[in-house]
Amino acid sequence: MQILFNAMLVLHFIGIASLLGSAIVQAKPPRSITPGYVHGALTMLITGLALVGLTYPLGGEPDNAKIGVKLVVLIVILVLVFANRKKEQISTGLWATIAGLTTLNIILAVFWT
Repeated sequence: MQILFNAMLVLHFIGIASLLGSAIVQAKPPRSITPGYVHGALTMLITGLALVGLTYPLGGEPDNAKIGVKLVVLIVILVLVFANRKKEQISTGLWATIAGLTTLNIILAVFWT
């Protein structure tokens, strides 16, 4: 079971890298919602839920407040990504918001203990 948990954690990191990497690559305009944003956010969602679900059989107790806040931040990211993915270009503000919220999710994961 621990191997499955670790595999989900690696995939979760890959999702984060995909989402944040897609934003960093577009530091210079023009900016658009690429598949990396979509796939990264969805990977984070699916693997994050799997990590919470796998915590219980491994004898752990997840911090539900932390998970709830991180889930809300990710849902906001998903809404922004899906609402703007068909646009040819996105604004600098939207781009910065997605990158900032992704960074916030990383900060919450690391510093909220």
